[in-house]
Amino acid sequence: MKTPRVSLEQWATFKAVVDAGSFAMAAEQLNKSQSSVSYAIARLNEQLPQPVLQLEGRRAVLTEEGKALYRRASQLLQHAEETEEFAQMLSAGVESEVTLALDNLLDLHAIIPALDQFSAQYPFTRIRILETSLSGTEEALLEKKADIVIGGKVPVGFAGTPVRQARMIAVAHPDHPLFQRAGQGSDQGVGQECITDWELKSWRQIVLRDTGQRREQDAGWLGSEQRWTVSHFASSLKILRSGLAFAFLPEDWVAEDLREGRLRKLPLAEGTERIIQLYLMLSSKEGAGPATRTLASMLTSCLSASR
Repeated sequence: MKTPRVSLEQWATFKAVVDAGSFAMAAEQLNKSQSSVSYAIARLNEQLPQPVLQLEGRRAVLTEEGKALYRRASQLLQHAEETEEFAQMLSAGVESEVTLALDNLLDLHAIIPALDQFSAQYPFTRIRILETSLSGTEEALLEKKADIVIGGKVPVGFAGTPVRQARMIAVAHPDHPLFQRAGQGSDQGVGQECITDWELKSWRQIVLRDTGQRREQDAGWLGSEQRWTVSHFASSLKILRSGLAFAFLPEDWVAEDLREGRLRKLPLAEGTERIIQLYLMLSSKEGAGPATRTLASMLTSCLSASR
């Protein structure tokens, strides 16, 4: 790699002169003599193809080339400062990256405030999100693919903090034939005949594929003879809006579609809905670094407050 001819100190001096408006004021800000500042700028002008500053009376004025290089120099100095801050953060044991495994039962939108809050406190720690489902969520914890896991099952040997409940409801397009079979009435089943498990078996269902590698499962009620399997609830919604099937989905995922009338809740017989408790777990409670522990705390507070 080619070694830069101009040092960071020279670029810092250049920026200080431009910001201060004169060599004298820049020297005062940098705690240097005016002669050393003048020498640094003279050397900078010599090392570059075109001069970046020229004197007009007592004022240092940017040339056209200097205007363009000033922006680049400012960015360069900012990156250098951030690199030093990052080095200090690493020396303090702060992780450079935290991986979060998020079960599809939880809408990502629910944790965005926590992610934003975390990034403000740890701007140099990257966040990697794994969107998992069923045994894939458990595998992320057991195989330490993620530092923090939010899922519906706490494996033996791990501790989980209850953070949110996912209410699974059956939904379909308002024009789906299932509603005609149940009769006309409200979405809550008042004045409608409830749909039984036996009736559901005759209709196509959308189920969620397991992201795990060891065991393959499907999510949802599995009585239907016809099933289409997708990898994410977002795909389920696209199919449901076309009226081609029904599905059991977390209420959070379909709330807007229900409000807008794009989907309707099926009037099912009592006991068909499921409530799934979601837990926040650490893959290594003892080995978790400060960034991981902070993010876990922020996620817990965010989800608990939005229940």
